[in-house]
Amino acid sequence: MQDTSASLKVERRTVTLRELALEKMRSAIFDARFLPGDRLVERALCEELGVSRTVVREVLRHLETEGLVDILPNQGPIVAVLDLSTAAEIYEIRGLLESEAAAACAHYADAATIAELSARVGEIQQAFHAQDHRAVRALTTAFYERMFVAGHKLVAWEIVQSLTARINRLRALTIASDDRGDQAVQEMHQILAAIRTADIEAARGAAIAHVRRVAEIAEKLLAGGQEQVLLRRAS
Repeated sequence: MQDTSASLKVERRTVTLRELALEKMRSAIFDARFLPGDRLVERALCEELGVSRTVVREVLRHLETEGLVDILPNQGPIVAVLDLSTAAEIYEIRGLLESEAAAACAHYADAATIAELSARVGEIQQAFHAQDHRAVRALTTAFYERMFVAGHKLVAWEIVQSLTARINRLRALTIASDDRGDQAVQEMHQILAAIRTADIEAARGAAIAHVRRVAEIAEKLLAGGQEQVLLRRAS
């Protein structure tokens, strides 16, 4: 039993270190420390992160499953380059799930839920004004989590969470575009207004309109090859 206990303790520390390194790498990609197409050299990452090559390789494999890293034959890992078809599919899934979650939230939401959602929108607006894009991403995720949970759409939220890395990668792109802050906040206020009045169809429609608008922005930016330019501006 003592040997088993010691082994479990070591494994727990290893997992914790891996998770910390994984979060650091995600943030580095979202914040444009590493840009689309950049090579990710294991030795350099070991030095920057202060972890072993084993941990770096595990992190890179995990990021590959999240769609943030591509591992190319004879070249090794690079930061994945966003493509139009993948982005379009992600927005399609978002539209389907978020519209139903908004409608369900309009049906079930109580005063406390509405107050919390309103507070998140206010914080998102402040983060946009401060150009704190990392906070915008985190607060937007928190807004949607509350909306899904309040609407009793827990399985749907699990599906969204499986796409969180790619959603935030796209979000990092679109929130850096001109005037997106004011537009996004206005669109979220429209969703919130429909939830506040328990207007199920209006909530569904506002959520769909929000996703369609951001999908149009992402399509335009990706088609124009503006991803690296915008990410550098946001970093």
